[in-house]
Amino acid sequence: MKTPPACDSAVSTPGLKTNLLGLGEQKLIDFFENLGERKFRAAQIMKWVHVRGVTDFAQMTDLSKSLRERLASIAEVRPPEVVSRSDSEDGTIKWLIRTDGGSCIEAVFIPENGRGTLCVSSQIGCSLDCSFCATGKQGFNRDLNTAEIIGQVWIALRELTLPEAAPNNRAVTNVVLMGMGEPLLNFDNVVEAVNLMMHDCAYGLSKRRVTLSTAGVVPALDKLGDVTDVSLAISLHAPNDELRDQLVPLNRKYPIAALLDSARRYLQKLPDQRRKITIEYTLIDQVNDRQVHARQLAELLGNTPCKINLIPFNPFPGSNYRRVSNNAMYRFRDILHEAGYTATVRTTRGSDIAAACGQLAGEVNDRTRRSQRYRNEKVNNWQPVNIISG
Repeated sequence: MKTPPACDSAVSTPGLKTNLLGLGEQKLIDFFENLGERKFRAAQIMKWVHVRGVTDFAQMTDLSKSLRERLASIAEVRPPEVVSRSDSEDGTIKWLIRTDGGSCIEAVFIPENGRGTLCVSSQIGCSLDCSFCATGKQGFNRDLNTAEIIGQVWIALRELTLPEAAPNNRAVTNVVLMGMGEPLLNFDNVVEAVNLMMHDCAYGLSKRRVTLSTAGVVPALDKLGDVTDVSLAISLHAPNDELRDQLVPLNRKYPIAALLDSARRYLQKLPDQRRKITIEYTLIDQVNDRQVHARQLAELLGNTPCKINLIPFNPFPGSNYRRVSNNAMYRFRDILHEAGYTATVRTTRGSDIAAACGQLAGEVNDRTRRSQRYRNEKVNNWQPVNIISG
């Protein structure tokens, strides 16, 4: 494990050149048509940038010399900067990545047998402030732009894939938007990025292998099915509104019934009606891990096509929560199995480098002062949630 250097906020402002890394197909077509070029140039650039990982226009040999020179004067391919890389004993890798303005985000690669999952961030910090997540305790700076989101995929593939490897033999087989931030609060940039992930001229990932996780921004979720068919995960974590109001404050605006209705509407828009939602449920000791909670969850999800992913809470500095016991976790899972659900327990990976689920924090130039408030509350022995008996 490497100790990451601090992210310096004194970062030079990027030039006025257009960063082609963050442009999807239609925006690239518009860009080239404005230059008087044919629209097929968009596919050429996408392959050079995303498939081959080339950032130097001079190396893009199927473009004319005059076009290469023109692009060099008005455009760039600029991925975000890797500040450090940390390697876990279990093979998990975490990158600390500097964004424009100096704040840092984190991306995590989790290798498994036959697959490799990349967890990417969508915001610098998070505006939602879920009580069990380290990211929210860092406050919020801004949304990531498309280049900063897709750049995390670009970086991982460059670091993990051998140059001679075939495009279909890449280390990253799945991407999940489960890192820092709430993806649906950065709707346009996230949609552009996930569509690039699935585009045949870019990363070519199947729609089943790109998953967007949301805490439940219902108006944005209602729009999502009109612009993409990415896989959907719901960050639920409680079986009733009383408890979820405390764990996920967004629930006070969009309660569980409204969220699940919206999720079902999303499924109805998909061409393949066999697809299911993934329900994410972080199990916290003596908070939401009791048998009554499992039975409530089974009843709640009765008319929602879904599979359930149980996540043991991963401690982080400043949290008063505790990891669920193994007995409680497997008892919870068994109740769901008995009710007919597919329920799995997520294996904790990367905890030795603070890369496990809920531990990503980055280095956020907080505009909300939330991070300072939590430091003060920790000193005063703040109780994060009222435990609801059942």
